[in-house]
Amino acid sequence: MYRYDEHDLRLVQERARQFRDQVARRLSGALSEEEFRPLRLQNGLYIQLHAYMLRIAIPYGLLSSAQLRKLAHITRTYDRGYGHFTTRQNLQLNWVRLEDVPTILDELASVEMHAIQTSGNCVRNVTSDPFAGVARDEDVDPRPYCELLRQYSTFHPEFAYLPRKFKIAVTGSRHDRAAIAVHDIGLRAVRDATGGIGFEVFVGGGQGRTPVLATCIRTFLPERHLLSYTEAILRVYNQLGRRDNIYKARIKILLNELGAAELTRRVEEEHARIADDEGLVLTDDEIQRVARHFEPAVYEQLEASPTIDGLVLGKDRTLARWVEANVVGHRTPGYAIVQISLKSERLPPGDATHAQLDAVADLADRYSFGRAVVTHRQNLVLTDVKISDLAALHADLARVELASPNVGRVTDIVACPGLDYCDLANARSIPVAQDVAARLRSLETEQDLGPITLNISGCINACGHHHVGNLGILGIDKLGEEFYQLTLGGDHTETAAIGKILGPSFAATEIAGAVERAVRAYLALRTDRSETFLAVVRRVGPAPFKEAVYGAHSTPTQRTAA
Repeated sequence: MYRYDEHDLRLVQERARQFRDQVARRLSGALSEEEFRPLRLQNGLYIQLHAYMLRIAIPYGLLSSAQLRKLAHITRTYDRGYGHFTTRQNLQLNWVRLEDVPTILDELASVEMHAIQTSGNCVRNVTSDPFAGVARDEDVDPRPYCELLRQYSTFHPEFAYLPRKFKIAVTGSRHDRAAIAVHDIGLRAVRDATGGIGFEVFVGGGQGRTPVLATCIRTFLPERHLLSYTEAILRVYNQLGRRDNIYKARIKILLNELGAAELTRRVEEEHARIADDEGLVLTDDEIQRVARHFEPAVYEQLEASPTIDGLVLGKDRTLARWVEANVVGHRTPGYAIVQISLKSERLPPGDATHAQLDAVADLADRYSFGRAVVTHRQNLVLTDVKISDLAALHADLARVELASPNVGRVTDIVACPGLDYCDLANARSIPVAQDVAARLRSLETEQDLGPITLNISGCINACGHHHVGNLGILGIDKLGEEFYQLTLGGDHTETAAIGKILGPSFAATEIAGAVERAVRAYLALRTDRSETFLAVVRRVGPAPFKEAVYGAHSTPTQRTAA
């Protein structure tokens, strides 16, 4: 993984030192909250309902075991003993004290981490495929390009105050595990007929109150132009993006107002002016300098080269269910990709305790070359596990309550913190996620259901990505009460789609039942076990689901709540 050089290290150390002085001035009263606000946001520090929240950057989701241990230490020492992994592959601490934040930043800098540009109207954390470098369907490893974009965008003077926050995602696989269609810029690394590397460039995706799928404006951008073309997009957006209305400020709105053809023309025109600027052209030497940090691990040549399908599980049904749901094939014979579910019965979705973080660090060292990855679905991944070690790893995970066999299943729920923490939220997300999961676990058919994504957001800002869940739940305020809309048919992958509202909203006590009825409808409608929930929705449309959810179960509450 990428290792800081002296410039990287000095940058994060000096930023921490600067913020220590700014915090001291705020605590002494020399800075008002209004004056302090832009300073704290530049360091990823928010004020939520009950306390300060610090958002820690995890570029493209990659963590070393040393970094995991440091995060465990920080949550144990300066927070309440747990952290929350987000849909941006970051970690949030929800209970930090202002006076402790500079020390936390010092601690992070000691393991090459920071909170820079995790908030504010700038280029945020660059996200990627959690299977990058080991996926069987990967054409190009996207991580070096993510790192190049991170280095390019950090402290970029022209893009520190964009019209609105700006998000970039990169994948190098045919199957999109990075949700590039719902980002301001989505990049898919591809190869041309000669093997040359380039990028499909998608622009203008996003969720929130105006969900939009990104538009492809370049089918093949040579890799040497990655930074210059990104800069051209950002320049056009910075110049023309709206600043008069926060709800109309994203690049998706600009694309809609100009039209895709005109936006593309302006980007191409700007790019023609800067394409050959020495500081923006990616040379082979520069690409290789960064790529060397991401060379494959030194894998053993396993004589037997066991496969996951050939794994002898005997009568251990618990292990078999976990392998089926959480383990994925690796490009190297004899190895597997293991997904660790952070969706248990005890903790909110995406939360991990300090003890669990320490345990994952130990398991990463023992089984996966000391590396783990955060996914945008709020789980963790050990990318390089010997197939022969799966049973032992499963047992170790079970001892720390991290062996839930539900990755990609309906109880693998993505949820924002909601009204329990966030002052922007209209409704709670965490209790709804827990209620829905408990209800669906009681069906005892979760494994039989196959893949279903269920996402929950506590407000229209859509931090829980409800728009792209096969089933989505949106919390809304109805005359001071919490209600929930149910959406159907969303998808974050290469067949991306925005879910459609199924009908009237539900009270908090009713939404879990509505989800159960939708799931039962799927079981009745599918042709066989191989037909997924999303495939059924696309085949039959929403009408049968709407009838199942509302038909015989409609109540006055459901009929009157918009």
